[in-house]
Amino acid sequence: MIKLFVGLGNPGPDYAATRHNAGFWFIDELARQLNAPMSMDKSHFGMVGRATVKGQTVWLLQPQTFMNLSGKSVASLAKFFKIAPDEILVVHDELDVPAGQAKVKFAGGHAGHNGLRDIHAKLGTGDYWRLRIGIGHPGVGKDVADWVLKKPILDERIAIDQTIDRSLKAVPDFLAGDMEKAMLQIHTSKPPRPKPPKPDGAVKPLASQPKDDKLPASQPKDVKPPASQPLSDGI
Repeated sequence: MIKLFVGLGNPGPDYAATRHNAGFWFIDELARQLNAPMSMDKSHFGMVGRATVKGQTVWLLQPQTFMNLSGKSVASLAKFFKIAPDEILVVHDELDVPAGQAKVKFAGGHAGHNGLRDIHAKLGTGDYWRLRIGIGHPGVGKDVADWVLKKPILDERIAIDQTIDRSLKAVPDFLAGDMEKAMLQIHTSKPPRPKPPKPDGAVKPLASQPKDDKLPASQPKDVKPPASQPLSDGI
C-alpha cells in the first residue's frame, strides 16, 4: 500500500505553472481532497501534509529543494517515519507520455529525469512506484530543458488537469494496496473527446421544405402548355 505520495516540482512562483511542476499540481489536488493542508517542514526540506484514511496515516510531500535535489527531502521523511521504498508513489512530469495521459510504473531507471535520479541516489534503490503525468515532448532533445520549464499552452494545461483528476480516482486503490486495480483505472481512463465544431453558416432545412429536387405530390414535375396554346420560339 502507498503511505507516502510525493509530487515533484520546483518551488517559487516563477515555476508554479511550468510543466516540470505537474507533480506539485497533483499533490495540491490530493491535499484538498483529503483535507490535508500543506505546510513547510524544514526538518524534511519540503511542504508536508498528513491525513488519516480508514485508520491509515497518509503523508503528502512536495520537496522544496528544487528538482535536482528531490531525494534529500523524500529520503528524510521516508526514513524518519519508516516508510519503505515500495510504499512510496512519486508523481512527476513525463516527456515520453502525451499530455492528457498518465502511466503507472514500479521500479526501473530514472530515464534522465533529474528528480528521479536524486531519489534513486538518496533512497539507494529505484524500487518505488511512479505516476508519470504526460507533458509531451518538444520533438528535439536540445529543447527539453526549455520545454519543461515553460508553461503549457491552454489546451495542454486543460488536458494535464483532466489527467490529474482521473488519476486521483485511483487513490483509494493505492491506499488499499490494490496496485493492479489502480493501474487499470489510470491506464484505461481516456480523455473526453472534443465535440466536432459545427460548420460555419450551416442551416438546417425546414421541415416544410422538400428535400433534394422532389416536388410535392400535387405538383407535376413537367408542366406542358395546353394543346391549344402554340409554342413560341426564343422563350
